[in-house]
Amino acid sequence: MASDPTVFLLKCGVQQYAWGKIGSDSEVAKLSQNSNPDFNLKEDAPYAELWMGTHPNCPSYVDIPGKEQIKLEDWIKDHRNKLGSEVNTYFDGKLPFLFKVLSVKTSLSIQAHPNKVHAEQLHASRPDVYKDSNHKPEMAIALTPFQGLCGFRMIKEIVEYVQEIEELRTVVGPHNACKLITVSKSLDMPLHREAIKDCFMAMMERDADTVKKELEKLVNRVQVLVEAGHDTTAYNGQLLLKLHEEFPGDVGGFAIYFLNIITLKPGQAMFLEADLPHAYLYGDCMECMACSDNVVRAGLTPKLRDVHTLCEMLDYTGRPAAKTLFKGVESVEDINVTVFRPPVPDFSVIRYEIPETIKEKKLAPVDSASICIVIQGQGSLTNHSITKPISLKRGSVFFIGAMEEVELQVSSNFLLFRALAGL
Repeated sequence: MASDPTVFLLKCGVQQYAWGKIGSDSEVAKLSQNSNPDFNLKEDAPYAELWMGTHPNCPSYVDIPGKEQIKLEDWIKDHRNKLGSEVNTYFDGKLPFLFKVLSVKTSLSIQAHPNKVHAEQLHASRPDVYKDSNHKPEMAIALTPFQGLCGFRMIKEIVEYVQEIEELRTVVGPHNACKLITVSKSLDMPLHREAIKDCFMAMMERDADTVKKELEKLVNRVQVLVEAGHDTTAYNGQLLLKLHEEFPGDVGGFAIYFLNIITLKPGQAMFLEADLPHAYLYGDCMECMACSDNVVRAGLTPKLRDVHTLCEMLDYTGRPAAKTLFKGVESVEDINVTVFRPPVPDFSVIRYEIPETIKEKKLAPVDSASICIVIQGQGSLTNHSITKPISLKRGSVFFIGAMEEVELQVSSNFLLFRALAGL
């Protein structure tokens, strides 16, 4: 039994994208340094993402004492029954999710993810850009105050900005601006969506010189107001200046007047379904997603932009900012457990907040393989398949096979996240 454990630690890799927080400012770096003896933290380097899963771009490795390290993907191929009965069948023997920790310093691109059918079409027509045929729904759960753009604003909010900001009217075009203002007075939702699309698409496809010139005029005006000590909330001044510093003259600076700006408190979440425009702006979060890398980008990025595809696929339904929050459900049996279960089969996430006064905590068996990470605290775990307890500390990542019960011994306040299939 001890030679074939079904609960074990994972050694996980880090992605050093340029937008990541620098050195020990990065939660990704601190978690990795604390748990991985091979990790060498450099104070002048960005650390953006910690990946936990089987994605080939940064695979996790099985870390069992005395055994050769192998990819988690290879272990799963030899133990398909530990994926879970439905998971194994539905996802053809593959782990369906990718779990991450993100540390965001510089804004990520304005983007959306295609639905399954659209992903298959994009992959078939442009496999060099869209490298797989899977959809990519994703969910972010804040570890620190976490700011992002998510979904279109209510039409009346957009109208207020269009009326107030001359430069915005210029880039959307006077005809589109008039249509937006007129339509906003009706209750016709399809017309609302059409008017928002016309304005947003015209802005995103506006020539770069016009965008740069108008954005610089707006930024200069806001900077004068800031220097004079005036409130710039009406212009989203603080965010506008941040984006302009990071991506000077980029059309994404104007996108903040179309998209909801939300700040998640630790423990709050947002779910990014297919065709929903979004961008992460700042902070640290847990992220879980379908195992795919399909992204359609159109702003705030040096990467390939596919503006027309993005604008055609987006959901232009206006939503109040509060409606973009995705609420977890507290467990009936345990107030320290919150379950985030979005309407997709690929993943769900459980958040455990265990006070040190609870010395032992059982993680109930579920019919899905799962990956866990310790964000705070220390202790150990036991399971029938291992001969001695596995020591846990901040940054420890471990795998639990389907239908395995794990018992945690907790010696300090514990914060644990667990990703599993959503079936």
